Amino acid sequence: MNRIEARFELLKTAGKTAFIPYITAGDPTIARTREIVLALEKAGADVIELGIPFSDPVGDGPVIQEAMMRALETGITPGDVLELVKSVREASEVPILLFTYYNPILAVGEAEFARRAAEAGADGVLCVDLPPEEADTHKAALDAHNLCTVFLTAPTSTDARLALVAKQCTGFVYYVSRMGVTGEQAALANDLNTAVSRIKKHSQVPVAVGFGISKPEHAREVASMADGVVVGSAIVRMIGELGDTPEMAGKVGDFVQTLVEATKA
Repeated sequence: MNRIEARFELLKTAGKTAFIPYITAGDPTIARTREIVLALEKAGADVIELGIPFSDPVGDGPVIQEAMMRALETGITPGDVLELVKSVREASEVPILLFTYYNPILAVGEAEFARRAAEAGADGVLCVDLPPEEADTHKAALDAHNLCTVFLTAPTSTDARLALVAKQCTGFVYYVSRMGVTGEQAALANDLNTAVSRIKKHSQVPVAVGFGISKPEHAREVASMADGVVVGSAIVRMIGELGDTPEMAGKVGDFVQTLVEATKA
């Protein structure tokens, strides 16, 4: 059992829901990202979803796309992100899930990527554009280093696909609550409770919900249905607006604390 699995087990025992914020590593700088991670932990985040910047983030909306471009313009590499994780581990044991596209994994090889990620102190990988049907060697590499493998499900996922994802996932299943790319929404999907219940019929691991959640009231509602609440674009947008300033991490932490409190209510 690694940090992600242990955190969900602890929360289950306490009858609580996990709060999982997403941030893009290197936006605005690696040093500021470290500050943000520690601020998120202080605010009560249960798992940090840490994005590896990629040039073609096709699953993300404009807010996260722009954050990845800002990070890439500073010259950040996947290796820099893993060094960041090592640095965080000097001060924190907060569970860290690496968010990535498949190309950075393929560039070094699945086994080598898994080895480096585990050595750095990461706890799992969400590879958003690798379908579970083609992920056997990827999952085997992560399993060999006690790293969780997280896959996405969507409103259009068939029962057969849900069963496959549930079989392949460790840590949690990530439910994309809306079709399309990431981004803030004014309201949640109407059929969310039904969708989460449907996934739970197939899954022995927790179910976390993301895409479109941006307000405390959203987080509170999702927490009543799911095992985890994921918020990305609202946080990333705030980071982009505040930029490379001394007060940025603290202000982001204060905002996330309102989401955590709503999730735990």
